[in-house]
Amino acid sequence: MMKLLRRHKDWLMIVIAILAIPFVFYFVQRPDYGAMRSDRFAHIYDRNVSMLEAQQIARLLSLAQAIGMSDFVQTLTAGAGLNQNQVAVQFIVNLLVLRHEAERLGLRPSATEIADVVRKLPAFQSESGFDMNKFSDFVRNGLGPMGLGEEHIEQLVRDELCLNEIKTLLATGITVSKGELDENFQRGYDKFYVSVIRFRSADFDKGITVNDEDVQKYYDAHKAELKTEEKRKVQFVQLGLTEEQKKLTGKERIEPLQKLSDRATDFTQALLEGADFQQVAGKFQLPVRETGEFTAAAPDPQLKADPQLGAGAFKLSAQEPNSDPIQVADGFYILHLTGITEARPLTVEEAKPKIVEAMKKSRAREVMSTKGAEVMNQLREATKPSAGAGLEAAIQKAGVKFEKIPPFALIEEEKTKLEGKEPKNEPPDLAAIKDAVAFLNPGEISDFVPSGENGFIAVLEKREPSADANAGEKKAAFEKRLLDNKQRIVFFEWLRDRQQAAGLQFSKG
Repeated sequence: MMKLLRRHKDWLMIVIAILAIPFVFYFVQRPDYGAMRSDRFAHIYDRNVSMLEAQQIARLLSLAQAIGMSDFVQTLTAGAGLNQNQVAVQFIVNLLVLRHEAERLGLRPSATEIADVVRKLPAFQSESGFDMNKFSDFVRNGLGPMGLGEEHIEQLVRDELCLNEIKTLLATGITVSKGELDENFQRGYDKFYVSVIRFRSADFDKGITVNDEDVQKYYDAHKAELKTEEKRKVQFVQLGLTEEQKKLTGKERIEPLQKLSDRATDFTQALLEGADFQQVAGKFQLPVRETGEFTAAAPDPQLKADPQLGAGAFKLSAQEPNSDPIQVADGFYILHLTGITEARPLTVEEAKPKIVEAMKKSRAREVMSTKGAEVMNQLREATKPSAGAGLEAAIQKAGVKFEKIPPFALIEEEKTKLEGKEPKNEPPDLAAIKDAVAFLNPGEISDFVPSGENGFIAVLEKREPSADANAGEKKAAFEKRLLDNKQRIVFFEWLRDRQQAAGLQFSKG
C-alpha cells in the first residue's frame, strides 16, 4: 500500500505522550520462549494453532493498542477482564474467528478503503491531520522492535473493516420503538429518592456457638480443602536500569531497556542449554539474591517490585526451575526455584480456628438473611392499603432504622469527574441499590439484597422526572446508546455461536 520512508527521530516520544500508555512494554523485543518449547496453543477449525502463531497474533494486539484501534481491541477482548493473559487469549481466538468468517462471507476491503482508515488512525495524526512523517517513523522505529512490518498495520485495518461490515450485516432490522425509548429514558434519568434498611452480619453472630461436633462434621466434609499454604523459595537475579536511566523517557529509556532485554535473553538461553543458575550469574557478573519461604498470598518483600514476580515463582517446578525474563517497570528479573514446601492437610485441631470462624460467618449470614426476609414481609404487609398501619409504624415495630440515600439517577452524569471532584456521601453499594430499585414503583419495597458480608432492603419513596433543559439532546444520545447496546448483544451472540462452530479446544496447561 504505502511505502513512506522518511524518518523523524523524535517520533517515539511524541507517540508516548499522545497515547499515555507504557510503550516500553510493547517495544522491547523478546524471544519466543513458547516456540522454544514447541507448545501447542489451541485447536480450531480442524487445525492446530502453534504457540508461535499465537504469540504473533498477540503482538498484533500490542500493535492495535499502540496505533489507537481502541474500538477494535475492546470488541475482540470484551469480557476478558483486566488479566493481560486473558485479554491476549480472547484477542487471539476472536481474531482467528473473525478472519475465518470474513473469508467465508467473501469480505475483501479494497486498498483504497484500507488507506483511508490508516490515514485516520490516532497515532498518525498531527494538528493538520494525517502526518506522513509520523507514519513512516512508526514503521521504522515502532514496528521493528516488535518483530512486525508495515503490512501488519494494513492487516489489522483490513480486519477492522471486516468486523464493521459484519456488525452492519447483523444490525439489519434492529430498531428501538418510541415506547421502549421513552420508558427506558425516563427510568434512566428520573431522580430516585431511596431509603435503605441495612443489615450487618456481624450484628447477628452474638450467641452463635460452634461445638466440637460441628467442627468435626465440617472438617470431614471439607477435608480436601483444609490445607496449609504451599510455600516457595527462590533465587533471582535482577537486570535493572541505573538511577540515572530511570529518569529517562521515550526512546532514550527504551534503548537501555532493549539492551537489558537482550542480556536477559542471553542469560535465559544459557540456562536452556543446561548451565547452572549460579554459574550463569557469575559469568554475567550478576549478584544472586535469595528469598525466604513465602506463600502465593504473601510474596517475599524482595519480590514486591511487581505482582508478576510472586506469581511467577509459583509457575516454576522441579522440571522447569528457571523462569523466563519477567519484565517490570525498570528492568527484568529471572527466578530460580530452590525449594518447595508442599501444602499438607491440616489436622482437625490445626483447622479448628479457621472452621469456627467460617461457620460463625456462614450462620450469621443465614440469620441475617432470615431476619431481612421477615422485615421485608412485615413492611410489605404494613404498606398494603387494607393494613392502614403505614411504613413508619412498621419500621418502628420491626426495630430497624432507615438510612436516606442522596437522590440519584440510574444514569449519572460525569460532571463531578470532569470537574475533578469526588461524589459526596455516595454509599459504596450504590450500584446494588440502583439494581434493587430500578423497576420499583414509588412506595414499593425491594427484596432483601445480600451485599458482600452484609445486606439491605431498599424503599423507593418517590421518582421525579428529569427537568434537564438538554433532555432532547440527551434523549437522542440515549437512543443511539440503546441501539448500539442491542447491536452489540446481537454481535456477541453471533461471535459466541461462531466460536462454538469453530470447534475451539485449548491445549491443557
